[in-house]
Amino acid sequence: MHKEHQAAHRGSYINKGWHKGMLALVFCGLLACQPQPKEAMKANVLYSNEAFSVTTDSVVQGAYTAQATPQGGLRSNYQSPANQTYSRHVEFKFSLNGKDNELPVGVNHHLIMYRSSPEADTVQSPLIVFGQPDAGGIPQTPQNDFLEPNTWLHLRLDLRPVLQAFEQQGYYQDFAGQRLYANDFKGVFVAGNAEPLSWDFENLPSRPQFQLQDPDQDGIYELHLRMNAYDADNFTAQDWQPSANVQGFPAFNSQVPLANALYHMSLEEVLQNIRPDSAFMAGAKWEGVWTRDISYSILLGLALIAPEVSQKSLMHKVNARGYIIQDTGTGGSWPVSTDRATWVMAAWEVYLATGSQNWLDTIAPIIMRTLEQDRLTVQDPTTGLIYGESSFLDWRKQTYPRWMGPAAIYQSRCLGTNAVFYRAFEIAAKIKALKGQDNAAFAQAAQRIKQGINKHLWNPQGYYNQFLYNGPQPLASPRSETLGQALCVLFGIAEPQRAGQVVANSPVMPYGAPCVYPQTPGIPPYHNNGIWPFVQAYFTWASARVHNAPAVNYGIGTLYRQAALFLTNKENMVAQTGDFKGTEINSDRQLWSVAGNLAMVYRVLLGMQLSPEGLHFAPHVPQAWQQGFTLNNMPYRQASLNISVTGHGSQIKSFVLNGQAQDQPVLPANLSGTNTIQIELAPGKEEAPQGVNLQAFHEVPATVTGITPAPVAIGVKASTPTYQVSWQPAKGASQYRIYQNNMLLDSTTATSYDLPVPATGMHQFYVAGVDSAGYEGFVAPLANLRNTSVALEAEAMSPAVARTYQGYKGSGYVNLASNGSPDINVRVAAPQAGRYRMYVRYANGNGPINTDNKCALRSVYNQEGAFQGLLVLPQLGYDEWSNWGYSPYLALNLQQGANVLSLKLDSLSANMNGRVNQAVIDRIWFIKEQ
Repeated sequence: MHKEHQAAHRGSYINKGWHKGMLALVFCGLLACQPQPKEAMKANVLYSNEAFSVTTDSVVQGAYTAQATPQGGLRSNYQSPANQTYSRHVEFKFSLNGKDNELPVGVNHHLIMYRSSPEADTVQSPLIVFGQPDAGGIPQTPQNDFLEPNTWLHLRLDLRPVLQAFEQQGYYQDFAGQRLYANDFKGVFVAGNAEPLSWDFENLPSRPQFQLQDPDQDGIYELHLRMNAYDADNFTAQDWQPSANVQGFPAFNSQVPLANALYHMSLEEVLQNIRPDSAFMAGAKWEGVWTRDISYSILLGLALIAPEVSQKSLMHKVNARGYIIQDTGTGGSWPVSTDRATWVMAAWEVYLATGSQNWLDTIAPIIMRTLEQDRLTVQDPTTGLIYGESSFLDWRKQTYPRWMGPAAIYQSRCLGTNAVFYRAFEIAAKIKALKGQDNAAFAQAAQRIKQGINKHLWNPQGYYNQFLYNGPQPLASPRSETLGQALCVLFGIAEPQRAGQVVANSPVMPYGAPCVYPQTPGIPPYHNNGIWPFVQAYFTWASARVHNAPAVNYGIGTLYRQAALFLTNKENMVAQTGDFKGTEINSDRQLWSVAGNLAMVYRVLLGMQLSPEGLHFAPHVPQAWQQGFTLNNMPYRQASLNISVTGHGSQIKSFVLNGQAQDQPVLPANLSGTNTIQIELAPGKEEAPQGVNLQAFHEVPATVTGITPAPVAIGVKASTPTYQVSWQPAKGASQYRIYQNNMLLDSTTATSYDLPVPATGMHQFYVAGVDSAGYEGFVAPLANLRNTSVALEAEAMSPAVARTYQGYKGSGYVNLASNGSPDINVRVAAPQAGRYRMYVRYANGNGPINTDNKCALRSVYNQEGAFQGLLVLPQLGYDEWSNWGYSPYLALNLQQGANVLSLKLDSLSANMNGRVNQAVIDRIWFIKEQ
């Protein structure tokens, strides 16, 4: 999984009180610390709320201040407070193979860390038996008593119950009934709530510093961890001054010194992010080129100012077969992750900025073959929506409930991903039209997505839902996902009135728009409880598009706050605190954060929008810039632009090109030479809804666990009029909602319910906790009640039956090899004609759940040779071939009686790896929908 690892922290502890005081003293000395009169401060305010204020030349957040200097630089005394309040109470649990499989969700081990003496630097844990909860309950957390820095924690774990189970029965069965076979055991790790620990179980196998060891082979595993380590990243640089030559970039100058300095700093960081091979790296810690990172950055503005580097970066993400590369990701990359279509938006933007026919001829076939594969394989025929996890929100447990594995995430149909595909299909149709080719297929695919988003994902609260769950009739998760909201506005998916509602109603927080709202308990900040500046940039761009002045002020203010205080464009920050410290991963000069800062000039203040016809301007200028600003040496195709803007608001009073007044604020695509543009603005009455939906931090109830009996297995039907289920109380829930498919069935304060058993069809029942404020947590499946089904053993399909791995059903399994093996035919006798869902019990040990690119795929054809869809078999754990799971369903039509389905490895089922496209299948079910 891209960037799911943390850099090692180094440094020694410095007395916090002394350090903070000296920073403030030095800072005040450097700036002469002359307090401004309140009247002057008020006149210069760009944005202010209870957490911080941004003026034309400073940012003030409590005791911390960033100030623009007369030399065009910045000084900041910001210091992360994270080390000052490090709790003595640590929660943790152990993990076999990077799975959350020691104790039920929400049940953790607890330790209050006190050193035995002032001289001691180590806290010793008791000997903990794997799988046994702590005796005595949860200890009380000490108040205003924090852990000394550089305290070592020595963990001791008795793993003998697991090792004895391996020896006696060949596997260990965890609390949820899942079996880990001895041959698949890779190691035992620790996860927890306090740095350097995290609850990111899936990445534990790639982090050896969290693996316990048993050197004397007595079954007692141990680990030594440094807690509350002093980290130099907790302290920002105190001073930034312009140093790099940025004369090749457009020059911005205004009466807002803070904006001038941040613009220059961002240009310098653009240069720092160009690799020796002239492609963009993702940030200071991430030297690689990632498809979504560069694509979102290019669209924000890098296509305008660095088109050649943008082109080189994009071509890094095309494989030898001429397809766009989906970065490594959930379940083995594409098609569980599908947002490679961001590449299409960026490549098109480069063409619009340059007008290069050679570039268009290069990207057109790449776009067409990639999107044609996506159109045929990952567009849901029922809703019109695209399968695949949320674009950029690609760290499963951060934004999905824990029960949703790769198969469920693949079929979740998410807002941001679908907004990207709408735009990508729309672009493909435009390219087809430019070349005089039939564009109906792509145009229709785009319209189906637009209709699907507005039909299935609209929330009556006035914004869009995050995703649809993967049940037979899709139920929406009602959270807001900010990037998706912004893209729906910018791409015209939301019609004008609805677009205004989206911006005004989407919940945001004091330090910025979080990736999602509300937050999930027990998940550390990253996408959950996280603010990403590039997401804020897109939301601010969308705010300008609908002329929401308060939202624009808020967006610019929150972006400028973090960049000025931290003296770099950070990757992310904790939404609750606004601090860069405390997120799972972070980096300086993150490329899309840099591009987001520049977008405040290009996309917001100037409102630049490219089209095949020309460069359009729709400025939105806050009052603080009313004295005017200039942007000189701006490239556009064969022209160089010197732009000046006076006034404020979003209504253009006059638009003058080279001394001649223009009827429309558009520069023609064939413009050449040096040109002068003068824009005068005047405030006007805005018809769209105005305002910012500022919300406090809020966590939803925990997802329901402990469901008894466990959800009915695939192919099993209930035979009684009602089906009674019960569950454990969910933390934070005051009541529970029961859903049948996508409809609310009932609400209850009890922790049990009698589900009605339908006479026909497939029915998914869910339960979700609801808190006293009305916020709903993630749903949990209560039961899958289905009737007519047919089960087939895989060994009946092929003479090549294997029995090497353990845990299979029947007499063996079949290996779907990727080395040119013959196609496999599935013969199924359907009791009735109709629509069926095909599920496969399979294993894919070619890679872990969270990274790599070996998702196994097969194209499914009926006996007439018609393509029915993809059989998707995601990775389930590296070299865990006895870890069996269920595939996403594939809906297809069967005739009554004999049917023959062919599973083929062809161009439609080519995965991202290209060489390894393999899994083993054990059993196949066909379940009738109605």
